[in-house]
Amino acid sequence: MGEFSSGELAMGAAVLCAGAAAWSMGGWRSGARRAQLLLAGGGAVGVGPPFSRRPLAGELRRIRGWWRPEWWALLAGLVLAVLGASVLPVAAGAAGVPVLRRLRLAARARRGRERRGDAVIALCGALAAEVRAGRQPGEALLRAARDSGGLGDAQAAALAAARFGGDVPGVLAAAARQQGAEGLLGLAACWRVAVDRGAGLAAGLDRLEGALRAERDQRADLRAQLAGARSTAVMLAGLPVLGLLLGAALGADPLRVLLHTGAGLGCLLVGGLLEGAGMWWALRIVRGAEET
Repeated sequence: MGEFSSGELAMGAAVLCAGAAAWSMGGWRSGARRAQLLLAGGGAVGVGPPFSRRPLAGELRRIRGWWRPEWWALLAGLVLAVLGASVLPVAAGAAGVPVLRRLRLAARARRGRERRGDAVIALCGALAAEVRAGRQPGEALLRAARDSGGLGDAQAAALAAARFGGDVPGVLAAAARQQGAEGLLGLAACWRVAVDRGAGLAAGLDRLEGALRAERDQRADLRAQLAGARSTAVMLAGLPVLGLLLGAALGADPLRVLLHTGAGLGCLLVGGLLEGAGMWWALRIVRGAEET
């Protein structure tokens, strides 16, 4: 057997490397084909379809949709139950689930009211612009409502009234009963005055938009000022947890004292009641300040 030249050795090493890579990526036959294409100068060789993140993202969204934030209370109760060898944390965590769900739904409703209020403001601005462009009020409402979505669930009825000459102010007043859509009452009044008395609809809409925008900014400013008070209340509510952690770090075993002794159970009951009452009172004050 003769000696191999350096070129033949390099070619053989390339073939072996290509074959090993192809074997790991899809089998010997497809690997051989890729190696032949690579060595023949056939251009870039595909390695199969790219990894798709869509199924993984869909699964994550499904899990996130099923796992609500209030279930963290039950999970925390299970962890404390394992650490403290007692079922009381599980019961407390289960009792906290409906409370946290109510808070979550209230926060979602508040965000919905804010979005609807912003949509009403956008509707007033778009309607004023359409009227200034020379369109009749009915046609202007059709265009502005489709762009802004400020009519909410009553959009179909309002558009039908505007298109076929119905009672548009009445439909707007009925739509104002939606949470956050109270500004539609002003829009109904502007529409009635403009149609019945021939007043300028665009000028009235401009004033209405300015008033609604100023009211929204005032609420946002008040909410920003109350954010510090709300954060302070939540931080004070978390101090008992910090005390438990410090006690565990010092080797005092606070969970055993609280969950397995009479004095500890009494302290836990009284402390829990005072903690809940304090949080309720603090949040009630903040919520009352926001509503004024």
